[in-house]
Amino acid sequence: MADDMEQEEHVGEGDKRKKGRGHRDTSDWADRYGGARFKELDPASKPGPTASVEGWVVFVTGINEEATEEEIYEEFSDFGEVKNIYLNLDRQTGFVKGYALVEYKTQKEAQAAITAMNGKTLLNQELHVDFAFRKPQRRR
Repeated sequence: MADDMEQEEHVGEGDKRKKGRGHRDTSDWADRYGGARFKELDPASKPGPTASVEGWVVFVTGINEEATEEEIYEEFSDFGEVKNIYLNLDRQTGFVKGYALVEYKTQKEAQAAITAMNGKTLLNQELHVDFAFRKPQRRR
């Protein structure tokens, strides 16, 4: 019995387990992610629109529930190459939830779409268009 207690004490001293995140060895991250470099936000940058990992995303609200991805594409492709359209559907009804994310390659294309499409009517509903990602204004 004394031997069991000594083993328990010995295991407890050498085994320092930590719960939660942030306790991993980060030396193997380069191997894990193949040396990939991730975009970092510049802390000195001004507030305003920011790009996603792949491009500039425009958030469109006020979309009619019966709109199709093709109709959204036709309206927004006039301003540049549309890389992706995310049009979420309601699982129960199958209709559009009322918003979409439209992704462009350049900020110039996204800004042109925002300027032209904000307030425009599509299927009898007024659209509201703006950048999906914005850097917040820093508090002082």
